[in-house]
Order: sequence, then C-alpha cells, then structure tokens
Amino acid sequence: MPTIRLREAMRRVARVLDRHDGQPGTAPSRGVAFAGTVWPGGAAEPRPGVLVVDGAGRVAELRVDRDGLPADLLVLGGANHWVVPGLIDAHVHLAFDEPARPDAHGQFRVSGYGTGLVGLRDLGAPIAWARRWRTGHRATAPAQPYIAVAGPVLTAAGGYPSRSWGADGFAEFVSSPAQARWVVQRLASEGVDLIKVALEPGPAGWPVPEPAVVRSVVHAAHQIGLPVVAHALTADMVSRAVSAGVDELAHTPTERLAPEQVELIANAGIAVTSTLQTFFADGAGRSAAANAADLIAAGVRLQYGTDLGNAGTRPGVDPRELDRLAAAGLGRLGALRAATEWAATAAGMHRRTGLLRVGEPADLVLLPSSPLVEPGVFRTPSAVYSDGRLTVGPARTEPAVLADESGSA
Repeated sequence: MPTIRLREAMRRVARVLDRHDGQPGTAPSRGVAFAGTVWPGGAAEPRPGVLVVDGAGRVAELRVDRDGLPADLLVLGGANHWVVPGLIDAHVHLAFDEPARPDAHGQFRVSGYGTGLVGLRDLGAPIAWARRWRTGHRATAPAQPYIAVAGPVLTAAGGYPSRSWGADGFAEFVSSPAQARWVVQRLASEGVDLIKVALEPGPAGWPVPEPAVVRSVVHAAHQIGLPVVAHALTADMVSRAVSAGVDELAHTPTERLAPEQVELIANAGIAVTSTLQTFFADGAGRSAAANAADLIAAGVRLQYGTDLGNAGTRPGVDPRELDRLAAAGLGRLGALRAATEWAATAAGMHRRTGLLRVGEPADLVLLPSSPLVEPGVFRTPSAVYSDGRLTVGPARTEPAVLADESGSA
C-alpha cells in the first residue's frame, strides 16, 4: 500500500499527462528526472545515476544520485530501472503496417512509439504516402516517432519490386543514366531524405539497373546532397553497389561474401542495416548472420533495422533483432548502440543522435529492468520521453515513481 507521499507523487504523474493510458502528454514545465542505471549511449558504460531533463526537453545534467534535486521535481524510475536512448529502426515499410495506411479520412497512425522507438526510416513507398509520413523539420505528431523516407524504389523497367509487392507505385523505373538523373532530381524536389536503388534479380531473373545507371543515380543524388541506399543481397549485386559508390546496404547480404568484398565494404565506409530476423524467418538467416559476423569483425558499422512488413516482423522494438546483432559479434550493449547511435546516423536520418548528452534534446526510454539481461523489456517500457512529451506506460505508473527505503517519494 503506497504511503501518502507516494500516492501524491503518483497523482503528480497523472496530472502532467494529458491522458494516462500510454498516450503522450506535455512534460512538466519544471522538468523531470529519470533514475536507475543510466546508459547515455555510444561507447559509455552504464552506471547508476539520475538523468535530469529540463522544462525545454533537453538533458540538463547527469548526476550520481538525487541528493540536492528540487523537492518538487518529478522523479521516475528506481534502483532496478534503466535509462537509455530511444531506439531507431533504420529499415521499415510502413505501407505494410496496417495502421500506417491512410484511413477513410486520409489519416495515418504509425505504431511502435510505445515500445521506445523514437525514429523510423521508411525504405520504399508511393511518394504520396511517403510525403505524408515524412517528418522533415516539422514537429512530430503526438505518439509518433521521427520518420525519414526514401519514396519509391529505383529499379530497371520491370525489375524488383515492380512485379511483386511494389506493383502499385512502390517502384520508379530508371533505364538510362539520363533518366536516372531526372528521377533522382524529381524525388529530391518531392522532399525525400534519401534514394534507394534495387539490385535484385530474384529467382525469376528480374532485370536490374546496369552499372552505368547505378553510378548515375549515386552521382546525381550526391550532387544534391542525398545519400543512396542499395538493396543488394547477392555477392555480384553487392559488388555493383560498392563500385557505384553507394552509402549503405539496406540489408545484410544473404549470399556469402568473399573476404575481399567484406574488406572493400569496410574500406569504403559503407554501413549495413541488419534485417537479420526476417531472413531467419524466411530461411536465409544462417548465411546472412555469417556475413554479419564477418562485416562486424572487419569494422563495418551494422545498424539496427527490422524490414518491418516482411516475414517474421512486427511493429515496435524487436528484441529478436537485437539478439541477432548481439550474437553476430556486437554483444548486447553493442546491439543497443547499433539501435541508437548508429541507426540514428543512418543515411537520410535527421534530428536524432541516439545519445543522451547535456544540452541536447532528450529522446529516452525508461525501462523497468536491464535490457542487457532481457531485450524484450523494450516491449513494456515504464516511460518514453521524446520531443518534449512524456509517455508513461499504462498500469506501470506506481513502480516507475521513485521511492526511498522508507516508502516516501
């Protein structure tokens, strides 16, 4: 039975939220503090402490304990809690997440915010949908993560994905270097954050863009400041992507790469988005995981991405993808870094750092226990703070309010 002071602290939590059912409310103007094991991200080690967020939504300080904090400052968390940066999914397809499709009123609702996702990158959708999802420089909508978009996927005439899932506005044909330049410039004018090109022959031998076309895509995009991500799963297509100068691979390749290919990717500074779990669900996980291990060992940055919308995926943070990254050689803390700092700096992402640094906006998750012991804890966070909004998980307010040993808040 909570003491009077603890009950009052719980009422304060409810008062500062517009709704107390897992939806975001305006954070307290006085600020809020989060206590527990604090991992600010990057190469830092997790340590017990208190992270203080000011009324403007910025990290004010990292403290060893709560001694000296203002008596009226709301403090959430406790000894068993963890305070970590919000996660980023660097590869999603929102068009295949049913709530994200436009409803009868043309509205969208992107899922996953309540599990600690503060950023998403959509890698293939009709331009009209992509423009509606894209955050750009706008403030994010309540309960929505930051969203970067690639728009339609560039491919050869009749190429992947135009004959399968992308038959209706998901693909844009580029059959010559001149056409490639024109398409890139048009997509840039539509406001996309990056360009995605498909190099996927598939089982049916679909046509793929010729090397000169891929080089033209990359050159045109780089001229106007846009990065290029390549869908390339086979060793041959990976070589084509690397030779063209792409910035990133949208997946861990599923065909085994030769050591010299891994070295070329590392030397070129090309990042790779993981998407390992969906490959395991589809039967190609073993070779992808072996490639992931080789890439990590070579120093290639593998960033967290689920390929939401494909086999074996689900909205929100996927602890299975974190486990796959950990097993590939990153370890569990390294997997968190892949889902925070590294995913936040993926091609086309903006306004997220994946770090908790003094003076910068706070995008964080308060977890009820250690994500290093059980990554599945991201599915039930105690609270999420992002874009100046505090979201307290439903039915989890009481244990998230810090109490001392006497039971007072």
